[in-house]
Amino acid sequence: MLKRFAPLVPLALVTLLIGCAAQAPVSQPQDHTSVARQAGIDAKASPSSVFGEEMQATEDDLEAFSSSKPYQLPVLADSILERGMSLIGTRYRFGGTTEAGFDCSGFIGYLFREEAGMNLPRSTREMINVDAPKVARNKLKPGDLLFFSTNGRGRVSHAGIYLGDNQFIHSSSRRSGGVRIDNLGDRYWSKTFIEAKRALAMAPASNIARN
Repeated sequence: MLKRFAPLVPLALVTLLIGCAAQAPVSQPQDHTSVARQAGIDAKASPSSVFGEEMQATEDDLEAFSSSKPYQLPVLADSILERGMSLIGTRYRFGGTTEAGFDCSGFIGYLFREEAGMNLPRSTREMINVDAPKVARNKLKPGDLLFFSTNGRGRVSHAGIYLGDNQFIHSSSRRSGGVRIDNLGDRYWSKTFIEAKRALAMAPASNIARN
């Protein structure tokens, strides 16, 4: 399962080029710990969505949302994240949706399509509006989608997938090494974080059989 995977040490961040991860800060490489199945973050809940005053889902809401689905979400999360981690180092490519290169939403869409049979919207602006439970930052679980406003305009412009242990995987930018792992607790990512959604709760139940 995920605990046996140790993320590769990502390249040092430098000022990012335009794209879905524009304006990311320069930082030192991080030694990432193994991915935990459950999140354990001491952090404040995410701010209200820039697209409206959505209420965050409670544990009861999340359970009710997917109670009719005969599977456990961690199974799909494992499959998605294991595949994602095997792609660490894949180059960033604006508009990319294949292993030849990904942008941020292209990377997410590829993993969810290949491993969960889900067709998510192509852009981050559409993806943030999917009909999935909104999750508080201190309730995050592996597989949850994370959305950021990295362009300084207050609108979503970047996205990643939560791994656990306050880490997330994403296709960052060309100059920062493409697909990589970063820490949600870093000042830049914490400041630009908008919200999280549990898109896996929307997965077709029939697709669990192949995982």
